[in-house]
Amino acid sequence: MSRIGKIARRTFLIGTAAVAGGVAFGVYAARKPAPNPLTPKDGEVALNPFIVIDGDGVTVIVPKAEMGQGVQTTWAALAAEELDMDPGDLRIQHGPPGKAYYNRGMGTQMFPTAEYRLSGWQEALGNQMSVAGKFLNLQITGGSTSSADGFEKMRQAGASARETLKEAAAQQLGVNRSALKTEGGAVIAPDGTRLSYAELAVAAAEIKPIVPDLRPQSSWKHVGKSQPRHDQMPKATGTAQFSLDVRLEGMKFAALKRNPYQGGGMAGFDPSAALDMAGVEDVINLGDGVAVIANNSWSAMQGAEAVVFDWTPGTYPETSDMIFETLRAAFDGDVNSTLLETGDVDILPDGATEITADYQVPYLCHAQMEPLSATALFTGETMEVWSGNQIPIHCRDVAAKEAGLDPEAVTLHTTLMGGGFGRRGFLDFTQYAARLAVKMPGVPVQLLWSREEDMSHGFYRPGAVSRFRGAVKDGRAVMVDGQIAAQSATASLMSILLGMAPMGPDKITVEGAFDQPYALPNARVRGYLADMDLPVGPWRSVGASINGFFFDSFIDELAHAAGADPLAFRLDMMRDEDARSASVLEAVRDASGWTGKTPDGVGRGVAFCHSFGTPVAEVIEVHQTDAGIKIAKAWIAADVGIALDPKNIEAQLFGAMTFGLSAALHQQITFADGAAEQANFYDYDAIRMHTMPQVVDIRILENGHRISGIGEPGTPPAAAALANALFDLTGTRARRLPLAEQFDFAV
Repeated sequence: MSRIGKIARRTFLIGTAAVAGGVAFGVYAARKPAPNPLTPKDGEVALNPFIVIDGDGVTVIVPKAEMGQGVQTTWAALAAEELDMDPGDLRIQHGPPGKAYYNRGMGTQMFPTAEYRLSGWQEALGNQMSVAGKFLNLQITGGSTSSADGFEKMRQAGASARETLKEAAAQQLGVNRSALKTEGGAVIAPDGTRLSYAELAVAAAEIKPIVPDLRPQSSWKHVGKSQPRHDQMPKATGTAQFSLDVRLEGMKFAALKRNPYQGGGMAGFDPSAALDMAGVEDVINLGDGVAVIANNSWSAMQGAEAVVFDWTPGTYPETSDMIFETLRAAFDGDVNSTLLETGDVDILPDGATEITADYQVPYLCHAQMEPLSATALFTGETMEVWSGNQIPIHCRDVAAKEAGLDPEAVTLHTTLMGGGFGRRGFLDFTQYAARLAVKMPGVPVQLLWSREEDMSHGFYRPGAVSRFRGAVKDGRAVMVDGQIAAQSATASLMSILLGMAPMGPDKITVEGAFDQPYALPNARVRGYLADMDLPVGPWRSVGASINGFFFDSFIDELAHAAGADPLAFRLDMMRDEDARSASVLEAVRDASGWTGKTPDGVGRGVAFCHSFGTPVAEVIEVHQTDAGIKIAKAWIAADVGIALDPKNIEAQLFGAMTFGLSAALHQQITFADGAAEQANFYDYDAIRMHTMPQVVDIRILENGHRISGIGEPGTPPAAAALANALFDLTGTRARRLPLAEQFDFAV
């Protein structure tokens, strides 16, 4: 094996056009490819922004946040499929911030249209529109788009690298490229001569990249099969590096303490008690809070609690009651969106029975397992940052702004993350670390957020209220009229990503309600936005996490009012509207052995939600026991279009349902005197292992014509399925969450 020498930057830029620019994807954006952000080290060659080769083998760049969802493993398998390598033989790195890594999976989400109704031209236009992400620096992990984003991108990267390496071998051996084959990281000639990718990389970098056709699904060896997780062994052995694990020579630890009244300021503080504590070295003013510097993390965190503050009030209503009054008042204001309107909902159909219901869900914290943190080192001319984040370019740029540097002077390392759920799509934890580093030039410092600091300074899942009115006749729903009011999670995040809140209808506020595949002759869903300064943002499954409960609960109420079996009632409205969704509902029916009848002491509920392009149905079974109500069993069915990794999909569906059940049972953020009342898991509980249902069956369907999301769609049906099961068991209809405040569950 020959040693790879140092490669000039021009030699690895040439691969960018084929993979990141548009030739491979049919869109040449502004006719100019994004630059390759990789800077090869000695002995490395970057054939394109995703494939790096050195003397030890091949590294795949996966510029997506690995938060436990397995994206690195799946993207590596996509590249390995075309590279003719075993995915386990590939090394994986996150990679730097770069326009070449913009997310192409969000195009169709831009349409204010139900995804199951998207036409072919709308999908094509969405793919074209997604190129805007390059100019908007949308290197983002979110919206259940990672698989859609990487599906062609990573296979194209692997295929282009493979054929370019083969061409290098063909020129060296004096044979036609078509006579060569690849296997196990090497090019093999007809006479058996074997040239490793490492031996060919330097020459390949000088060849114009070749863009071959992708291999058909029928020839796949790895994609579509369950793969061992690349991060499994490092996590099991404790060698995986999360942001909290970063250790640098001479590093100091700092604990953050900010105004608990979000939006308020700091009139003053007294650090004397903290400075008297062992290990504490300094207390630094960060504007609306302080960082306590120490030689160990425990001293820093204890010191932060010892500082005495004079806080100024926040800028939103002081109590939960006042906040929800503001939400309800939004119904008296202008309608923000009417994305579903068919027939006439203002007139009750002749002979129909009218049903009304009001629902409410609380604000929620992301409560990711690893609290927020970031590490930064400022030298005066450069800055280096270690941050577990979902938006690398924006994190790099905010650090540069804090330091007064050009973005190119900032090196950002995106680490593994112990959960994200949307919270790591914000900038504050990176920004405060950079701000602190500027005040400590030459000293690496890790800024820690305690669980309490994290939970009390969330960009919360918005609380929401809704009013539904409907009617049934002859066993069918003939009318649904829904009104939903909440703060805009879209405006919050887009203000960071785009520098402004978008105008027009806020699709996310009503998603999961306006876009469900039911044939309703008279239907309308309207969204109202409440104007408050309480920080909110995306939370796993975003608007569908709210409306999956609102809308499906109301569908269940209509079914019972009609005297119909709840599952058959849904299926009857769905079959002619969207066959793919109907197949999912039929799958969960068959898996659970649904009959519509339950014995005494047993309740069953079904729920359905179409979100992120994926229809998901869940059945929950509850039992009345002497110790209280027990969630006994659960069944899930989902259609993901193409199942890239079945076991990982099962894990995502199982985890998303668990996430939804935790919120449905226990979780809420409430406010008193202007501050969040919940501080840690003792008052923001999650479902425990011994109270989890036994998941009897998870059915994965592949009837869709394209990849659809999987990280989030399992969450929206969970709360409704559980609430519907509780109604079947007790006869009491739950119209607000959390459920543990209304029912006696076994603990």
